[in-house]
Amino acid sequence: MCGIVAAVGEIDLPLCREMLARIAHRGPDDTGETHRKDVWLGHQRLSIMDPPGGHQPLVGPDGRSCLVVNGEIYNHLHLREELGPERFTTGSDSEAALQVLLVDGPAGLTRLRGMFTLAHVDEAGSLLVARDALGVKPLYWARKDGCVLFASELRAFNPADHPLAESFPPGCCWTPRGGLVRFADAVPPRVRPARRPQERITPDQWDETLLKTVRETIVSAVEDRMMSDVGIGVFLSGGLDSAIVTAVAAEYATRHGHRRPLPTFAVGTPSSPDLLAARVVAEYLGTEHHEVVMTPVDAVAALPRAVRAIEHFDVHLVRSAVPNLLLAEYASQHVRAVLTGEGADELFAGYPDCHREPFLAPEALQARLVETVQGLHWENLQRCDRTTMAYGLEARVPFLDRDVIELALSIPPEHKMIGPGAEEKKLLRDAFTGWLPEEILRRGKLQFGHGSGAKDVLTAGLTAGLTAAGPTQTAMGDAEEETAFYALWRDEFPGVDPVRALGRSAPRAE
Repeated sequence: MCGIVAAVGEIDLPLCREMLARIAHRGPDDTGETHRKDVWLGHQRLSIMDPPGGHQPLVGPDGRSCLVVNGEIYNHLHLREELGPERFTTGSDSEAALQVLLVDGPAGLTRLRGMFTLAHVDEAGSLLVARDALGVKPLYWARKDGCVLFASELRAFNPADHPLAESFPPGCCWTPRGGLVRFADAVPPRVRPARRPQERITPDQWDETLLKTVRETIVSAVEDRMMSDVGIGVFLSGGLDSAIVTAVAAEYATRHGHRRPLPTFAVGTPSSPDLLAARVVAEYLGTEHHEVVMTPVDAVAALPRAVRAIEHFDVHLVRSAVPNLLLAEYASQHVRAVLTGEGADELFAGYPDCHREPFLAPEALQARLVETVQGLHWENLQRCDRTTMAYGLEARVPFLDRDVIELALSIPPEHKMIGPGAEEKKLLRDAFTGWLPEEILRRGKLQFGHGSGAKDVLTAGLTAGLTAAGPTQTAMGDAEEETAFYALWRDEFPGVDPVRALGRSAPRAE
């Protein structure tokens, strides 16, 4: 939801407004700004909660404090009750963040459950900027002489400021006086230590209480993310993770009397495994199902757009971004927000390489999962946010709820390891037995780019025209593709340091 720009110091109003205009796609419904002394805040709004009353910047009762937010505060109703409903003047979930900061100051950030970046000016005119613990919502900053700039996307910054642009760290807040301070961790410290090796536990030894706890925690996370005053749906790839989200969301929609069946959206080549599996899930659950059938021509046209939209050049991210981008473009015509299955593989060891050397030992697998979750903001979450927000569509990630993360990483890694009678993510599959067709519950893992068919059509020639020499009929390998994607990225973001902005180095020149 939305895009924000903030500046503190020597304010250049035309520059700030130009930066905000460059991310108008993130919030096509409304725009707002405020200038308080040496602070400027700008907001592009995607109206999801309280469309008529949630204009930003939100202003406090003192008339001086104000706030802009990109994201969702899922526990806003609980916070309203805690703080007193009489304090609130809108139905916007973002107002809960404003009221918490007014009551508790920066310490109140720990009370917010959701995905967010925010910029807050208190009654004295002091700026606070913060990003959620996992980095689900993006934020970049450029620290210049006399001024610090913040924006939701790299493209907001002027080329002259590109060398200074870097990712704002998740779980941190910043003030001009106090500097950068960590207020939350992506992974709770108490679940980080690797578990001591123990005898492997087979599926028949799992306690039903464990399965029930896993199921109820995930159900709660999905239901929290169904809040919306406008249309909401699910990206249904046909894989286990998005199918579980769909099953929970469809049950919630029925139980709460939604006027139409849950909208689901799938993408793939005509005979791709994901598209076929998604149809099975949609029919079983009775969803209002939509398909985007991707052709090689579609993929060719979308490839350069995908690189620019996700602001990244990683070959695997770009490949999966192509079908994501096409799906988001279509879905944005029907709903304003979607749920996705992002994060389940990272928490429940769904990737094949988690079960190969050197991660065969439980303590090594645990360390791998923790490290992967901590790094999601650099890659998968960036793709997830950008492909959807490119069309003013908000993506929500229930598997990355704080309670789900804490539970999943507290489960002994032995429970997640492949062994006799146990496929990858068997714990998750068994927890949702009866919720989905058996063929979906036991379907093997396919990366989105493979399952959707995007990998095949890309390999078949989608890199044609990306090289300096022009179109080529020669299939390109991963390294060559990434080099081509990097050239597109560099043209779009000249001067940006990929290490500071993306957490990775540029491809090596051969």
